[in-house]
Amino acid sequence: MAPNDPDSVPEGVDLERPNPARIYDWFLGGHHNWAIDREFGAKALETFPIVRTMARVGREFLGRGVQYLADQGITQFVDLGSGVPTVGNVHEIADSVDPDSRCVYVDNESVAVAHSRVLLEREGDPTRHAVIHADLLDVDEVWQEALDSGVLDPTKPIGLIAVNVLYFFGPDDDPHGVIRRYVDRLGSGSYLLTSHLTFDGVPAEGQDEREAIKEQYARSSSSLFIRSRDEFAQFFDGLELVEPGITWTPEWKPELRASPASEEFRENPSAASGFVGLGRKP
Repeated sequence: MAPNDPDSVPEGVDLERPNPARIYDWFLGGHHNWAIDREFGAKALETFPIVRTMARVGREFLGRGVQYLADQGITQFVDLGSGVPTVGNVHEIADSVDPDSRCVYVDNESVAVAHSRVLLEREGDPTRHAVIHADLLDVDEVWQEALDSGVLDPTKPIGLIAVNVLYFFGPDDDPHGVIRRYVDRLGSGSYLLTSHLTFDGVPAEGQDEREAIKEQYARSSSSLFIRSRDEFAQFFDGLELVEPGITWTPEWKPELRASPASEEFRENPSAASGFVGLGRKP
């Protein structure tokens, strides 16, 4: 499935507008994107050059979060809005800790789903990993398909992941309610790992550029919805926050894994413009 090859475009892919999952893949140095996505990404870099580093910082947080969960004995994961497979996929990190770990990926972007399936088929163990093509807002459908895959054991704790995705959902989508419905389905000892873009407390320098990026995304297939620290904290209602609690993305357990992009924000972590956190269900 080579980008720009019309015969390789998965069914349902819209090449009329740039897509956030494919743009993110391009920011990370991936190859599962098309010219329209690269053009969007290049313009974003012209507007705000650190946006690529911000994307990589978010990916590094995902890796550290999965590493921590696996170290705590979590062996099964549900990755909501998993995106296009790239370096440091959830199942790869979890497998490095426990070769029997399990993961269900969920995404509604055709390229992400198609390439995820190719990746997992190549690795050859469909009993431990699965890919669901669905809208994460449809909690009932996603959860039923996840259980039907046979990958998950609902009687055991699950690591629910919603990293680099919730800011694509506005108030009408009720993202807080959606996450609450997922958490309600989790057993005791499960976790929610999530992140969010914010303008709350970020440096004044670069604020015009951040607003310009937001406007640029509004002209793509998905708008950005920026939330405050208090709004982000609401995703963890009823959960026990794991230390260091809600913090800037580069500051969350940096000792866990090598995170070169995060090092660029060592002196000013708020410039990464993102809050992150991990909550445990009692």
